[in-house]
Amino acid sequence: MFDALKVKNACVQWIRDFFEENGPGCNAVLGISGGKDSSIAAALCVEALGADRVIGVLMPCGEQHDIDMAHLLCDHLGIKRYVVNIKDAFDGVINNLPKDMPITEQTRTNISPRIRMTTLYAVSQSNNGRVVNTCNLSEDWVGYSTRYGDSVGDFSPMSNLTVTEVKEIGRLLGLPSVLVDKVPIDGLCGKTDEENLGFTYAELDRYIREGVIDDPAKKELIDRKHKANLFKLQLMPSFKPEI
Repeated sequence: MFDALKVKNACVQWIRDFFEENGPGCNAVLGISGGKDSSIAAALCVEALGADRVIGVLMPCGEQHDIDMAHLLCDHLGIKRYVVNIKDAFDGVINNLPKDMPITEQTRTNISPRIRMTTLYAVSQSNNGRVVNTCNLSEDWVGYSTRYGDSVGDFSPMSNLTVTEVKEIGRLLGLPSVLVDKVPIDGLCGKTDEENLGFTYAELDRYIREGVIDDPAKKELIDRKHKANLFKLQLMPSFKPEI
C-alpha cells in the first residue's frame, strides 16, 4: 500500500527543509551514472530546489559504455553538468601502491567509488554545494555500497526507500522509462546488481517490507549479508574513557 505521491511530496519538502537549515541558497551536487538512483535523486532535487540549483557530475573511469544515459538525464532535467574522468587518479593510486603488496580484486573495485566521492566533494566545495547520497534501502540492507564511496554524502533522500518504491517515485517524476527501468549494473565489475547479489530486488524488497521470501537459501543469504554489513550503516565506533 505504498503511496508514491504522498512519499514523493514529503521527500521534496524534506529536501527543501534540509537546505533551509543547512545551507540556504546552496546547490545540490550529485554523481550522475545514468542509472535509476542518481536519476531519481536528481529529479527529486530539481523539484525541490529548481534545475538551476542542481549540479550533476559525470565521472567515467576511462570509457563508460552507457555515459549517454547520464547525458540524457542532465538534458531531460536541464541541469548543469561537469565531466571529470577519474582514470588518471585511479591509475595513480594503483601504480603507486607497493609493488610487493598483493592488490585484491575487491581493493581494485572499491578505489573508483572512493575517488568519485573525493571528486564530488571537490566540485561541491567549489560550487557552494551539498553532496547528495543516492543510496536506497535495498542496497544498504545488504551492504551493496562502498564505505567512504557511494555510501556517504551530506543528505540522503532515498535511504529509507526500497528499489521498488524508488522506481515508483521515478515514474511520478516523469523520468524517461529507459532511466527508471534500466537494468542496474554496478559500473565496477560489469555484472548486474542481481547477478552480484544472488537474488532479485523484487525478492529483497518483499522480504524487507513484508518479511516474506519463498526461497530459504536466499533468505539465509540476505540475512547473512545484512548482518555482515551493518557496520556500514553505523557511526564509526569510538572509545569513551571513564574520566
